[in-house]
Amino acid sequence: MNTTRLPWPRQCRAAAQRGAALLLAMIIVALVATITAAMVWQQERAVAIEAAERARGQGSWILNGALDWARLILREDLRGNQQRSSPHDSLGEPWAQPLAEARLSSFLAADKDNNADSGPEAFISGAIEDAQSRFNLRALVDDAGKPVKVQVDALQRLCDLAGAPSDAAALIAQALGEVQGGSTDNPDGAPLRPSRWEDMAWLGLDPATLQRLEPYADLLPVATPVNLNTASREVIVAAIDGIDLGSAERLLQARQRKPFETLEAAKTLLPPDTVLEPNRVSVGSSHFYVAGRLRLEDRVLEERSLLVRRDGRVDVLRRERRSFSAPQR
Repeated sequence: MNTTRLPWPRQCRAAAQRGAALLLAMIIVALVATITAAMVWQQERAVAIEAAERARGQGSWILNGALDWARLILREDLRGNQQRSSPHDSLGEPWAQPLAEARLSSFLAADKDNNADSGPEAFISGAIEDAQSRFNLRALVDDAGKPVKVQVDALQRLCDLAGAPSDAAALIAQALGEVQGGSTDNPDGAPLRPSRWEDMAWLGLDPATLQRLEPYADLLPVATPVNLNTASREVIVAAIDGIDLGSAERLLQARQRKPFETLEAAKTLLPPDTVLEPNRVSVGSSHFYVAGRLRLEDRVLEERSLLVRRDGRVDVLRRERRSFSAPQR
């Protein structure tokens, strides 16, 4: 029996064509929506990047200005020292007073258009710290990498007061001596020479030991004496041979009443046989840390700089900066 296929009715063909057209239209709409969403996302991302770059640029300029202001304060203090018969630096001077967080517009009162309601929400804070208030490890070994016994003994006293292991001073001196003298068993894999305290971890030292010593020790570019007008009791005990915490506490109480203008003034409060070596202790400082913090809208920019006063000027030796999102309040 032969059968023949009958053509679809005209209305079926029209329904199929309408279905195909509808499907094609839906596909086109989906593609357009996807492309539009991608364009909107890219535009929003570009705006966010531009805003972040603008905030970063503004923050950098503001922190640059804050650093210049700190340099001016230290330079004026240096001029004041040069006019004194006995130059000295103490915690009672203007440079040692921290700046609590304040709205940036409060510093722009000279311009009547700058008020609390104009411009972005920007808050700045900062402080200047005497870098020579800590024990400097730079003099722990000589140029040949050999440990300096008197400095190693001083560091060991500091380690004992800070709760560090009994062999911490010897290990630190050995590690610094290897990179200073360039003598390692594997020269190709020798650690880089540290230039700041955070770099001490390169030497394979115990992180817990470094953390305990961090409030009392530092690593400056050159050897520096400890400033008796700014150092803590623990650092003073480490820097002066033969004294205890009680003697160091007497120095702290005396300098609160009147800062030491000379080493001889400090020596009168110590046992008669105490020796104050000028290369280990002093009453003045040349190295300072400047810390600045800027909170601009939802971003926070922090900067820490190491400054040195020399030849009548204040130079920047190192600058470190980090940026992060401000916590939501």
